[in-house]
Order: sequence, then C-alpha cells, then structure tokens
Amino acid sequence: MSEKTTEATEAPKTPGAAAGRAAARSGERPGDRAGGTMFPDGTGPSANPAGERHERRIRSFQPRRSRVTANQRDALLRLWPVWGVEIDGDRRLDLGELFAPLPPGSPVVLEIGFGMGEATARMAAADPGTGILAADVHTPGQGNLLLLAEREGLSNVRVANGDAIILLREMLTPGSLTGIRVFFPDPWPKKRHHKRRIIQPEFVELAASRLAPGGLLHCATDWEPYAEQMLRVLTDCPALENTCPDGGYAPRPDFRPMTRFEQQGLAKGHVVRDLLFRRSA
Repeated sequence: MSEKTTEATEAPKTPGAAAGRAAARSGERPGDRAGGTMFPDGTGPSANPAGERHERRIRSFQPRRSRVTANQRDALLRLWPVWGVEIDGDRRLDLGELFAPLPPGSPVVLEIGFGMGEATARMAAADPGTGILAADVHTPGQGNLLLLAEREGLSNVRVANGDAIILLREMLTPGSLTGIRVFFPDPWPKKRHHKRRIIQPEFVELAASRLAPGGLLHCATDWEPYAEQMLRVLTDCPALENTCPDGGYAPRPDFRPMTRFEQQGLAKGHVVRDLLFRRSA
C-alpha cells in the first residue's frame, strides 16, 4: 500500500529487542527501519513525535516500518532539519515562515498520506507558487520525497512526520489552508474496521474548519463502498459544498497525477472516484 494513508486506533509501537534481533538476522541495522533509533539525536523524523500527550480517537496513520535506502537516509539527515516538520502538537505553525521564500500569503495545501512522494513532487512542480505540506509516517517515503524535492529544485515542499489529526487540530489555525488532499486512504474494508477510516464526520468538520473560504477538500479512492461513505459524510458537512453540479463524484482534475497505486487499481477493474468539496464563505 505504498500510495495509501492508513488509520489505526492502536498506539504506535517502537521496535524493541525483538525487532533488533530480527534486523540482525536479516542483515539490517536496527536503525534501518522506520520508527527505530535511526535519528537518536533529533536530526531526522522521530518514531512518535507527539507521544501520548494528545487525545486521538482516530489516527491518520498506522506505523509502517520498511527498509530505508542509503540515499533516503542521507536525504533525511541533510534535509530534515531544513524541510522537515515534527507533528508534536506543542505549537502553532507559522505557514508564512515555514514556506519562506514563497511570497507572504502564498496558498498552502495539506496532503495527508503521500506514499513515496512521486505524485506530490509532480503537483509541487506544476504549481510552484503553492506550498505543499505533505504529512506521512512512512520514513522511506519521507526520504524519497525530500530527494525528489532537492533534485527538482522544489522550494515549495515541506514534509511533516506524525499524526495529521494532531497537525490539523493543534498546529494549524482556522482558515489557514487553501486545500486539503486525502488520496487513496486505507479503505479498511471489513465492517468492524470502518471506524478506523479517516473520512468520518469528526475529521471532516475539523478539516473544513482549517480551510479558508473557497478552499478545497479533495478526496480520492478506488474502493466503491468507501467512496459512497465519503460522499455521504462530505455532503452532510454544512461548511462544505460539492463542486459537482449534480451532487455526485467529480472527474479526476488535471492537477491530480495518476499514481502507480491508482493504475494498479484500474488494472483490477476498480473505479476511481474523486470528490471535491469547497468551503463555503
């Protein structure tokens, strides 16, 4: 699920001795896995930046631990202190300062879950005047997006590490965003797991409150039952209005690139649904 955002109700687990032994058997260093001790001095993303200080009924992620390449690790060590944001919930972000040298008042879009970052980098390159705050917990993806941003000279990308719910609630002010993107979140297909889906009334109300008037909440999924739930929940939010005149799904906009995950879904016969809702004045 390289392109998916995942949600969970469990607390993140930091690898311990067992993980270290498993890493030793596989030839890895214990610090090679996301959420480990790769950056013990604070020079890179931490395993759980907010700790347990903030209540979270829904998490915007489930920790995903996979191998970090040498290039990704190098990018994190060099670029995280410059372009990285820890979602610790302890401060309000000054988006103008965060996205300097963009002109003051430049639009900022939050992307929740970006996989390996290829689509994010393409959107940033196509719209250099918009700041993209990309949030995820997948350390290889964080490193890869930083690499892409550096290679392509993208000064409008910042990478946030941690729970996007805490980012929205504790660190972003009302009306501060021009857009929020949630592309292909984990559908949690089993009925007993539906409560873990991120697109629920509580999240949508929070997200809408952080959008400026006219700002867009853009969701996309290839799981039809989840698309139906998204449409119901977004339609029921009084602060949002559907940009599609018939009140249904929208065509895929040109600015959203086709991702590898999306191509895989289409190859399986899945129907991809885009939902674009605008914050009312």
